[in-house]
Amino acid sequence: MKKLLVFVFVAALFTSIYSHAQSGQDSLAIKQAALDYIEGWYEGNAERMEKALHSELAKRAVFTDQNSGRSNLQQMSAMTLVQYTRAGYGTRTPKENQQNDVTILDIFQNIACVKIVATDWIDYLQVALYNGQWKIVNVLWEVKKK
Repeated sequence: MKKLLVFVFVAALFTSIYSHAQSGQDSLAIKQAALDYIEGWYEGNAERMEKALHSELAKRAVFTDQNSGRSNLQQMSAMTLVQYTRAGYGTRTPKENQQNDVTILDIFQNIACVKIVATDWIDYLQVALYNGQWKIVNVLWEVKKK
């Protein structure tokens, strides 16, 4: 019985240490994917943006018409986002105004949720470990009201 308790304790300790070390490495990789996304946008660096995104990314926002009160869902693909980045849309924000606050909200095994506070909007990213790399799969965003 004593050996069983020692085994269970050691196994639990090893699992705790291993998962903590893994999540520390994962946290760094997840944050880097988020930074590649937002900093790539501001820099006009399409390669950096593309590196952060899953090829089937869906970036969505809900916009509500002020007159009718009707909402519509607008979406953008990974390809469109990379093209907009390459065209330099993000470089229009002066460097001194660029905000790129990244907060990892949660990590569970091979998925994570991340919040980015950018200059003019808030992004909520869903990130997944895909072929050994953390990739942004979905983005839901909203423009900051001024």
